[in-house]
Amino acid sequence: MSNIPTPHIGAIEGQIAEKVIMAGDPLRAKFMAENFLENPVQYNSVRGMLGYTGTYKGKRVSVQGHGMGMPSIGIYTYELYNFYGVKSIIRTGSAGAYDPTLKLGDVVIGMGACTDSNYSAQYALPGNYAPIADFDMARAAVEKAEQMGIRYKVGNILSSDVFYGDNAEGWKAWQKMGVLAVEMEAAALYMNAARSGNKALCICTISDSLVTHEACSAEQRQTSFTNMMNIAFDII
Repeated sequence: MSNIPTPHIGAIEGQIAEKVIMAGDPLRAKFMAENFLENPVQYNSVRGMLGYTGTYKGKRVSVQGHGMGMPSIGIYTYELYNFYGVKSIIRTGSAGAYDPTLKLGDVVIGMGACTDSNYSAQYALPGNYAPIADFDMARAAVEKAEQMGIRYKVGNILSSDVFYGDNAEGWKAWQKMGVLAVEMEAAALYMNAARSGNKALCICTISDSLVTHEACSAEQRQTSFTNMMNIAFDII
């Protein structure tokens, strides 16, 4: 019995490219399809998690929403890697800065992803697992950011299960360990990539800062997030 379509993705065999760019917000996936892909074709609308396939500079690329949090991206990336034959995934998302040198609109390339989640428990490992990005993809992202003149930083990010935390100062414990910023999905993406023998990278744009309490306006988010998308599409 075929595993596709899945309960979460309605695509049939061949409709999804081997290279996928993802976003938590399905409307951002729609924006990328409409503004970056040539001849995009929608392959998914199940649960409103939009997905499209088209071409970018001659490359066949899909864009797909993944929702919020590690359980959600865990489902979508598992199905993409294991059922649809996807080889490379780049998550594009927003992040809150822990590093005081990061400014709004800066790009963070997640070399590693710490987490407060129990996601790795499923693998029954005899110790702690360190989720990391694909090196070649991370290096390509750095090179592209430099070519484009985009401010960026590479390092550890935190994939947190909690958005509204009960401890308002808890983030400082991660900051003292050099963690650059917080988001909610990269660690699960990196673990699913590792387990399936595939590639993954998370590129985030700083949308707010826990240090300065600044936050991007809606207009700034639209402009700065486009830089992150340009990097992702050029290196996927």
